[in-house]
Amino acid sequence: MPLKTHLDDQPSINMTPMIDMVFLLLIFFMLGTKFTELERKIGLRIPEVSDRGALTAAPEKKIVNVYRDGAITLDGARVTLGELTLRLAAARSQYPELGVLVRGDAQGMFQGVAEVLNACKQAGIRELGISVRLIPPEG
Repeated sequence: MPLKTHLDDQPSINMTPMIDMVFLLLIFFMLGTKFTELERKIGLRIPEVSDRGALTAAPEKKIVNVYRDGAITLDGARVTLGELTLRLAAARSQYPELGVLVRGDAQGMFQGVAEVLNACKQAGIRELGISVRLIPPEG
């Protein structure tokens, strides 16, 4: 059985491929930024258009509160049933997918909530919601 009489060399990490990759990435990003500078210098006049309305997504749902005394508010402003219908129809003309959340007083008559739901239907609102509060489970 042969015996070892010398020590083996310690393994080493070859850094050459990693340095090559760093240089290639450096060159890539330097050339990429050069092309974006050239694009900015192109003598191009951007077309102009007039403002025809919002191009954004529909806003948050409109909130309609129906109070115990029959008062109605739309986003905090007091309105009548007729005004509610007109305002919701105007908002729906800008955003066809407009949603409405109806919140009625728990101690109030349901008749007020039903009238508000009918006004929303007349305004063409398709996405309606009624807000309720869940009672926490006992236990």
